[in-house]
Amino acid sequence: MPQEVDAATATMIRNLEEKTGKSLDRWLAVARSSGIEKHGDLVKHLKADHGLTHGYANLVALYSRGYGEDSGEDLVAAQYAGEKRGLRPIYEAIVAAARTFGDDVEIAPKKTSVSLRRSKQFALVQPSTKTRVDLGIQLKGVEPQGKLEASGSFSAMVSHRIRLESAADVDDEVVGWLRRAYGAA
Repeated sequence: MPQEVDAATATMIRNLEEKTGKSLDRWLAVARSSGIEKHGDLVKHLKADHGLTHGYANLVALYSRGYGEDSGEDLVAAQYAGEKRGLRPIYEAIVAAARTFGDDVEIAPKKTSVSLRRSKQFALVQPSTKTRVDLGIQLKGVEPQGKLEASGSFSAMVSHRIRLESAADVDDEVVGWLRRAYGAA
């Protein structure tokens, strides 16, 4: 089982054994022994043949395919490797600013982005090109202004986006928008 998972996933993993009588590791053995390669097919199999609910079947299928094996730092390092290595200071400036908002800021790396959460996600950091990091911010009902633009096709998980090309771009305006999103989360 992976060493670091977010709180919701950890709860789900604990409940899996309580509800089914089998630990995640035992379910992973079941999933892997099935020989099924496709995620959706494995979810269907676990639901139909083993009686798992959709949520638990999806969890087992994800973990059987290696989800969660990388540490958060490994995921961040992969995002800022190669041609995007020069963008890492932008990410670091955003995270440093967010950590000043309170002890409840959670930094949650994914494969292609990093979520910043409190009780819910308030921002998303993604190296979108080799020269730019996009900072997605969740501020429903706020009109775009200054550096803050509508998210458009960037991400459905946020309402706005700020395009950043250097760590110096993480200025008072950007930190202000980020703090406002944190306060609304």
